[in-house]
Amino acid sequence: MSASRRSGTTDELGPTGPDRDGRDDADLLAALLDGMDAALCALDADGVVTHWNREAERVLGWSADEAVGRQGFAGWAARPGDAAGIVERLLGAMRARGRQVHEFALLTKDGGRVLVRTQSAAVRGPDGEPAGVYCAFSEVHAQIDLERSIALSEALFQDAAWGVVLIDADLRPAAANAHAATALGSGRTTLLGRPLGEFLSQGVEEVEGALAHVLAEGAPPVPTDLWVTVRLPDGEVRRCWRSGFVRLSSPLAEEPVPLGVGWLFQDVTESKQTEQEATQLRFRSNQLHRAARAAGECEDPAEAISVLLDFSLAGFADHVLLDVLGRADAPSAHPDLDVPVRLVRALATPAGPAGGPGPGLAARRSGLPLRYAAGHPALQSVERTSSVRASAPADPPGRAREWARARQWPEDSVHALCSVLRSRGRTLGVLTFLRAASRSRFERLDATYAESIAARIATAVDLADARSGPRG
Repeated sequence: MSASRRSGTTDELGPTGPDRDGRDDADLLAALLDGMDAALCALDADGVVTHWNREAERVLGWSADEAVGRQGFAGWAARPGDAAGIVERLLGAMRARGRQVHEFALLTKDGGRVLVRTQSAAVRGPDGEPAGVYCAFSEVHAQIDLERSIALSEALFQDAAWGVVLIDADLRPAAANAHAATALGSGRTTLLGRPLGEFLSQGVEEVEGALAHVLAEGAPPVPTDLWVTVRLPDGEVRRCWRSGFVRLSSPLAEEPVPLGVGWLFQDVTESKQTEQEATQLRFRSNQLHRAARAAGECEDPAEAISVLLDFSLAGFADHVLLDVLGRADAPSAHPDLDVPVRLVRALATPAGPAGGPGPGLAARRSGLPLRYAAGHPALQSVERTSSVRASAPADPPGRAREWARARQWPEDSVHALCSVLRSRGRTLGVLTFLRAASRSRFERLDATYAESIAARIATAVDLADARSGPRG
């Protein structure tokens, strides 16, 4: 028996000479055929089996020695009534263009039946004429599983309503669908191979940390909400992406080899913000309720003001300043505020070097007016009788201290919110909330909360004025 026969091939489709090169070619062909993942057989123009690899043996149970050299499949790999039709359809590929796909029921060596899907194509001889056909086949259920996997991948990358990004082992995007490319502010092709830091100005460390964890340990059991800031052509946008991760491993390796990570995400910014706002509203409502109950137990209005301010700071600001109008600048004396407004520091909390001495309301009668420059946010709030927000310049970092110092605020102040104090139709002063760089800037909802606090403080300040005697 020749070397080619032992490896499951004969020389009908490709004759080789007796020289060493011919034997090497036959050995190489046998090795390639046996190493294939797909079952493969070949027939010459007369329907004789010339090639049969190991995967074909695994699927049907017939060895190469039992298969090669047989005329067709009758009597061994197919029922007699089906064998002629099978061979005829396979050999029809010699007269057709391209590959032909068929499904056949073949017999295993132990007598069972296997439905296989075949792809057959013509094999041409040295003269260019058809010399036979080769046929690659696999069990239908395995082929269907493969087609499902391919169809799922195509659907995810074409029609999915959430972002899908394949990340390689270097934590760079290797593929992305249109939804993900839009969310990242880039085209699908320009996204590939570039660091995530080029698209995310904030949150990239969290995303890369999650990807590295999945590569090393596997996917987390539940989706993760990741807050990121995306660089878009019209500016940066803060988004919350509910993210799921799966580790991708090669099915061809003996041991799992990580190919990367599949990252699926959906934008849940609006629902997350709504949830946060509802939680924040409940907390602030509870704080106002507790503050009102605690202040109601204070006999001294000044003490009630301190209690209200201490409650208002929790989770809202780092410092709060209470400035009241001097008696000469009372709205009853200057209803149109045509003269410069002079404010006196009445209270600062927390007390100390950062927040001020916290002298209490007694400073209103004898304290020196604050030397606020024109355009100061506190003065603007009094003049407009509304809330005013302000923030320090972002660059350079040293300018924030100068900005706070020029406004006579604690040096760590970066964001400010001033709310005017109004009671019985009169302006009594202004309440200033200050945040450090670790907090976000004040928003409209913050201004609403500050105005609720200011209304309570104004009532207490008005009561303290009434108890201290009429204005002079």
